[in-house]
Amino acid sequence: MRPAPTLRSAAVLTAAALGLSGCSVGWAGTTEAATPAAPVTTVADTESTPTPSAPEPTPEPTPEPTPEPTPEPTPEPTPSATPDVTPEPSPSTATSEPVDDGVVRPGDSGDDVLAAQQRFADLGYWLGEVDGSYGPLTTQAVLALQKAAGLQRDGVLGPRTQAALAAGTRPQARGGDGVEIDLDRQLLLVVRGGRVELALNTSTGTGGRWPTPTGRYAVERAIDGMREAPLGDLWRPRYFNRGIAVHGSPSIPAYPASHGCARVSFAAMDMLWARDLMPIGSSVHVY
Repeated sequence: MRPAPTLRSAAVLTAAALGLSGCSVGWAGTTEAATPAAPVTTVADTESTPTPSAPEPTPEPTPEPTPEPTPEPTPEPTPSATPDVTPEPSPSTATSEPVDDGVVRPGDSGDDVLAAQQRFADLGYWLGEVDGSYGPLTTQAVLALQKAAGLQRDGVLGPRTQAALAAGTRPQARGGDGVEIDLDRQLLLVVRGGRVELALNTSTGTGGRWPTPTGRYAVERAIDGMREAPLGDLWRPRYFNRGIAVHGSPSIPAYPASHGCARVSFAAMDMLWARDLMPIGSSVHVY
């Protein structure tokens, strides 16, 4: 058996065949179109195992872009309840010890008040009971002293009022017996033998339409109880000029405020009745 032609010999044979078919003159002297030779198939072509070509790489699928998730808004943290904080007291609201400035005021109590009350009583400024408590009646006595001394009428026992108290300042009477009403100083004085026994804070007519007429009068009549009058209530009034009287009232300011009467405190009016210091027919001098 002949050995099978190699790939080289097959290539030579093919080249020869191509050279013959490329001539333009045939054997018979006629011109023919060259017939291309059929390809020669060799044993080697049929028996040789073709070298497998490398598989084409499978193209990786283009990944679809994954849509980025829309970020959810981060919720604002709920603030926790702020614990209550007790504020430091400011100097204006902080509780502090009272300043001892020597001033004695309404509402005070103790030995200083007791000593002042006793001094008022000795000088004739009526204040009820000497009990060491700076109440409304003590305030009325302080106002009476301030009026007699020509001081500011505030009802507070300050340095100047204390000095007047220590000096024994007393109002002077016009003389005789009875009751005197001093319109300028707004004082009601109980006078015996030309001397002031008691001095009371009073509030008289405002003037103008409601004056307290000046002059000498006598007590005409009295009502032992509350008199309900068109212009206000009068406690236990003692009339000395027709409808004008000395009577008790819940309001006795340091200035004229009545419709013509002379107001004193309820307690002072009770004292005048209890001691019978304004009997019927007794003198009332208004000036």
